[in-house]
Amino acid sequence: MTLRLIGTTSDEGDCPTLYEIEGTDDVLVQGERETDPGHLVQLRDVKPSETFVRVPRSLLTRYAPRTEAPALRPFASIAHLFREFRHTAWRLETRRGYASDRRSPKWTRWQRGECITDEASGWLENVTAQTRLGKRFARVRLVDDPPTEGQRFLLASAPGNVSAGEDIRNLTRAQAERLRLPEFDFWLFDSTIVARLVFDEGDTTLGVHVTEDPAEVLAACQARDAAWHHAVPTGEFAREVASTE
Repeated sequence: MTLRLIGTTSDEGDCPTLYEIEGTDDVLVQGERETDPGHLVQLRDVKPSETFVRVPRSLLTRYAPRTEAPALRPFASIAHLFREFRHTAWRLETRRGYASDRRSPKWTRWQRGECITDEASGWLENVTAQTRLGKRFARVRLVDDPPTEGQRFLLASAPGNVSAGEDIRNLTRAQAERLRLPEFDFWLFDSTIVARLVFDEGDTTLGVHVTEDPAEVLAACQARDAAWHHAVPTGEFAREVASTE
């Protein structure tokens, strides 16, 4: 089963840390093993398979989930949020490619060397409509060194999204790892709703986990702020990539 980093109070990348065990209602706690004999003798109903770790109260206060794990929902179930959000829809993209991109007509056109920034779509029409109302669409995309084929496609298509009103920025994966950003994609709506995307091994979207859990929302907001501070506008980033090829 996959572990998902929930949060850590360590600045150096070591313990203590909380993880969610995906597909279960369990949380895995990483911390220093408790070895004090005086404490261990006071523990009750201990099974041979159990161990005990120490974590600071602040870790649980900031990151421990306060609600049950949300069920997996179809992505279509959140379509209304892209129209009904009040001020900001923000996305973190972490994958090296997306099956939806590879199946799109734009992918074939891009592989033939054609321009793909002028293709209309329902997504771009909605972005234009919402941004004209004063709302904001923004996202940060992680990019490997060198960029994968899927990432190069997104760099090529991004100007069309930017023209429609999206603010798209890019961050190298190495920087993201130093910042300890999440390793999963999510949408954050109005800093109150998190929709975490789930993919299969073929990069196909399986659905979303939607939550308003305060700990999940806080972690998403912190990731957004860190990523946005370091990310580079897509046009500038694309020029930097081109200059190294």
